[in-house]
Amino acid sequence: MKLSALHQSYLSRRANSFRASSSPLDPSSLDGGLKPIFWLVLHGLCCLISLLLGFRFSRVVFFLLFSPSSTPPTALLHSTSPFRPASLPVQSLNTTVATPGSRVVVGRHGILIRPWPHPDPVEVMKAHRIIDRVQREQRVQYGVKTPRSVIAVTPTYVRTFQTLHLTGVMHSLMNVPYDLTWIVVEAGGTTNETAWLVARSGLRVVHVGFEEEMPVSWDDRHRLEARMRLRALRVVREFKLEGIVMFADDSNMHSMELFDEIQKVKWVGAVSVGILVHSGDPEEESSVAQKDDVENSPMPVQGPACNSSDQLVGWHTFNSLPYEGKGAKYVGDVATVLPRKLEWAGFVLNSRLLWKENEGDKPEWVKDLDTVGGDADDIETPLSLLKDPSVVEPLGSCGRKILLWWLRVEARADSKFPARWIIDTPMEVTVPSKRTPWPDAPPELPSNETAITTEENREKPGTKTRPRKSKRSSRSKKKRESSVVETHVSARNSGEQ
Repeated sequence: MKLSALHQSYLSRRANSFRASSSPLDPSSLDGGLKPIFWLVLHGLCCLISLLLGFRFSRVVFFLLFSPSSTPPTALLHSTSPFRPASLPVQSLNTTVATPGSRVVVGRHGILIRPWPHPDPVEVMKAHRIIDRVQREQRVQYGVKTPRSVIAVTPTYVRTFQTLHLTGVMHSLMNVPYDLTWIVVEAGGTTNETAWLVARSGLRVVHVGFEEEMPVSWDDRHRLEARMRLRALRVVREFKLEGIVMFADDSNMHSMELFDEIQKVKWVGAVSVGILVHSGDPEEESSVAQKDDVENSPMPVQGPACNSSDQLVGWHTFNSLPYEGKGAKYVGDVATVLPRKLEWAGFVLNSRLLWKENEGDKPEWVKDLDTVGGDADDIETPLSLLKDPSVVEPLGSCGRKILLWWLRVEARADSKFPARWIIDTPMEVTVPSKRTPWPDAPPELPSNETAITTEENREKPGTKTRPRKSKRSSRSKKKRESSVVETHVSARNSGEQ
């Protein structure tokens, strides 16, 4: 308050000094009708000088040249600007502290400072809706002009957590704003359970069966899933599907930004994958964390590693040395499930790399799909499809953005969950309800009703027992008070006895 009052008085004194001075460019010395003409002529002169010089020439320069030398430039800028709104209070340039709800003048515009966080959640939601609308409009104006189709490949098989994992992937693919084809490769042949689940998505689904059964060992399972993905790539080549091939495993969680990022790929791209290892034994996980140094522990991320020039120089893999000999070997083991060196989910391909036709259009560093897949060790990653792995294009700010996450969590072999998570038989009552909405009364409870009533009485210790109201209206208020006192005294005497 004191700073603002001193500043206003200072500006008033400066304005009086300007009026008293005989400056040829002082608009206050002119008549009321000549002021607009003076500003228009001055503005036109500044525009003409700006055109000749090639940069903006402000009229404030005239005031700096012809004004008295005792006037500070900061006060001159605030006092001589005719376009400053009168409703906005002028604040000093040295004032840096602003109270919530005040206004700060930045150039010709005022900024309203609000308290943070915003007290009204409705206004916050409105702001987020406006931001979402602006982002959608920017995507239409400045986004991908000719987007390519997305081909998602998912290996799966019937198990306890299949519905859980496939539902998450399915809803992520349903939100993709591009044309999408979902290739689902099922181990052990196609089943009605998987077909019923993927048909609910409404997407263009290609359901392919794989003859081999899913093994119990984790190493064998990873190898079989790699062959299942190669089977999906052969389907892409057979039907000549046009688009970008991505590997959406049923244990992955995807960001919507990933589907926008893969549109930038030309032939083969790589993104960073966040590794979320799972352990069923918390003591084992804590012991591993104690052994591993915090400063030297690498980030649990797989993806491309780039230099300062955003060029691919190598790969960042998950450090499995602290889990040496303690990783899960079989599905259902109470141990940490470790990922591979590089997951398939971190790579995207152009489908034209797989076609046999137009061999001249394909680059020379691409292998033929028929020559890959003979040995199980050669197909651990999509890099096996390339003769030169250094041609991979790093995506996501050259691997600095994590756009998807790997989480391998499986149910134990002795877990009991219903098929399709549908309960056919009525469930047993484990916690009886006192009042049920059904017309049929529940079975009578045993003698623990007294315990329930005593607990209810304990929950309300402040309630006092009131005597019953007398039906006789002829008694006065004093008689009722005396009767209440007598009842309390008699109850106290009986309790003492």
